[in-house]
Amino acid sequence: MAGQTGADPGLAEPGALCAQQAHRTYARRWVFLLVVSLVSCSNAMLWLSFAPVADIVAEHFVLSMAQVNWLSLVYLVVSTLFGLVAIWVLDSVGLRGATILGAWLNFAGSVLRIVPCMVVGTQNPFAFLMGGQSLCALAQSLVIFSPAKVAALWFPEHQRATANMLTTISNPLGVLVANMLSPALVKKGEDILLMLGVYAIPAGAVCLLSTICLRESVPPTPPSAGAASSTSEKFLDGLKLLVRNKAYVILAVCFGGCIGISYSFSTLLQQILCASGYSNGFSGLCGALFIAFGILGALALGPYVDRTKHFTEATKIGLCLVSLACMAFALVSLLQGQALALATTCSLLGLFGFSVTPVAMELAVECSFPVGEGAAVGLIFILLLLHPYTPGVAPCGPGPFSGRWGTSSVLLMAGLCNLFSCILVLFFHTSYRRLQAESGKSSSTQNACPGPSMALPAWNARRGASLEDPREPQSPHPICCRATPRAQGAAATDAPSRPGELAGSVLASRFIDQAGPHSSFSSPWVIT
Repeated sequence: MAGQTGADPGLAEPGALCAQQAHRTYARRWVFLLVVSLVSCSNAMLWLSFAPVADIVAEHFVLSMAQVNWLSLVYLVVSTLFGLVAIWVLDSVGLRGATILGAWLNFAGSVLRIVPCMVVGTQNPFAFLMGGQSLCALAQSLVIFSPAKVAALWFPEHQRATANMLTTISNPLGVLVANMLSPALVKKGEDILLMLGVYAIPAGAVCLLSTICLRESVPPTPPSAGAASSTSEKFLDGLKLLVRNKAYVILAVCFGGCIGISYSFSTLLQQILCASGYSNGFSGLCGALFIAFGILGALALGPYVDRTKHFTEATKIGLCLVSLACMAFALVSLLQGQALALATTCSLLGLFGFSVTPVAMELAVECSFPVGEGAAVGLIFILLLLHPYTPGVAPCGPGPFSGRWGTSSVLLMAGLCNLFSCILVLFFHTSYRRLQAESGKSSSTQNACPGPSMALPAWNARRGASLEDPREPQSPHPICCRATPRAQGAAATDAPSRPGELAGSVLASRFIDQAGPHSSFSSPWVIT
């Protein structure tokens, strides 16, 4: 099949033939990843397009600074309120539908923002601007939860962390572009129309690209065993399993809290540094360093974790470094004349914070499998998004400790970040359930290869395709599916009785029945 990768089946061992027949990768997975990344990047550009030129926007549309700030804060509010709806759309409607819907909402919001500039005498320009930003915020809820799902459904096990990383860093990349592009385009009020038009062009292009290029939510054949069992739990059942999963709860609260606080520092950087007498230009430089070094760190850490599978170690070490960077930033930001030290701490904060985020998202999926990736990642992002507007924003004045951002508030946030990191390091322990399910440690998975009648019905049902699809392999390879004594019996009769039954239930029964109480294998369906 076009786009298929893999070795020549004629030269493979029987076990390898098994994997090649059951799992395939397609070159168009990179197209899907590119489209999702572009939608996320465009959405982030629209998010903060007004913030760098807030004073000009407020003067041109006769708005208060609080109203202009809400054009950015509405993203956080909408993503939090509609987060569960976005999770349901991702895990129930499908990745293709969610991505296309997000792209159209993003484009519609970018167009609605132009109306006050195009229509002369608009009575309430703030309503159009807020309406457009709200539509874009709805799109963010669909896009920001999707990187882990794209990686799980389209990429093989050795590429998932890298795919997640590439999709995740597209969002801060869009923030960086907005912070550089908006001041360059807008010098006076009449330039706002040009800025809004420039941001609408990539939104429209990505909308068209997603509608044309995305043909299916999942590939014809799953790239891994974990992909075949993805979202094998219903939405509400999956949420219940997450709440009962001790390891997941610790990860969600501690990682969401720690990274949320570090993002708070970057989001409100200007207000923090203003109280110590630093200029807006220097604050912008620190913000750019935060994002740039974060992208570099993510590019380095993603491939490393793909090779080593050290999800837990990378997350714990990364969060400890984030905590140290937060504490250093909190101390240095309260002092005057420490420009070099501030730039260094902002760079380190971004380097550790952004780089560990996609790894922690993969870890959340590993410890919550087989709950859908949208639910596992979405709940963490909802907790993370709650933090940037918790402290509040207020005008600051001169002096090292004046204004809202005094000594106690900044140090308190850094202390909470250290507390979350310590709890995660001491109490978070989990097995990699998805990797264990894919490795086939049980005797039944080592000696039997499920054919299309056993492993692919659920995958075909999710694609909306018939089991008789001529593109699918109609019979398993004779070598890999040769029955052995250990593969017969109860394990051999675990095939679904109806085409729509989940393959995950087949694997679950094998793991539980044959692993035994003293086996080192920890079933991914047992919540510990």
